[in-house]
Amino acid sequence: MNIKKAVITAAGNNQRTLPLQALVDRDGVSKTALSIIVEEALSAGIEEIGVVVHPGDQPAFAAAAGGHAGRLTFIEQKEALGYGHAVVCAREFTASNPFLLLVGDHLYVSALAKGCARQLVEMASSQDAAVSAVQATHESKLPYYGAIGGRRVAGVDGLYEVSEVLEKPTPTVAEQRLIVPGLRAGHYLCFFGMHVLTPSVMELLASMQASKPGGSMHLSAALAALARKERYLAAELQGRRYDIGARFGLLTAQLALALSGADRDEVLSGLVELLATRKS
Repeated sequence: MNIKKAVITAAGNNQRTLPLQALVDRDGVSKTALSIIVEEALSAGIEEIGVVVHPGDQPAFAAAAGGHAGRLTFIEQKEALGYGHAVVCAREFTASNPFLLLVGDHLYVSALAKGCARQLVEMASSQDAAVSAVQATHESKLPYYGAIGGRRVAGVDGLYEVSEVLEKPTPTVAEQRLIVPGLRAGHYLCFFGMHVLTPSVMELLASMQASKPGGSMHLSAALAALARKERYLAAELQGRRYDIGARFGLLTAQLALALSGADRDEVLSGLVELLATRKS
């Protein structure tokens, strides 16, 4: 599997301004969230990036991408019909190629020298299959994420054969259908906001779109169908996701970026000083 294309979705009504927010990256350089996400993709060997945006948002996103703007192809999502619809809007861009899928409101901090996207792309290439990144997540967070059920792949740490995909399940439903042996009690494998997908996903989404014109489309439904159609995996990466759309999410992501860089000690010292000042 040769993965050279990526799609970033950023057209949602509650999402479209988040990639334009400025942060300081791990090297102490001020950048937009969009630039950081684009660099995550480029570090994984991606050569072409399609960004799904709300109509009229292209100029703002081009400006936010800075020097990376020339690498981007902008794709408009003319109707707000869900995440699955946003993805299928990029069908012409991805054509018959596998692709890396990222969301515009998540940032990633890797625990390794290689980024999270590169870890995922390498896993998908080695397994020659679609792979979604997942993270063990407490059941209290289930209302915010899609989640998977399945079984561990023998001989590969953190890799699972997906048998079930549910969009934002309740804890009761998750307990019945999404148990994965080996996870802590009350924890489930929830999506990380990063996938490597095969062209089959675009075909499944297009079929859903044709069967229900104008209806809302969840990517999770297409991924559930993918698990029934072909080998589909989930991988725990060495890193963490940060949802910048959550309450204090931008602050948490900024702290995580700062603490992962060369200035970690300086940042920690500043935090300790701040906490000491607040306590007094």
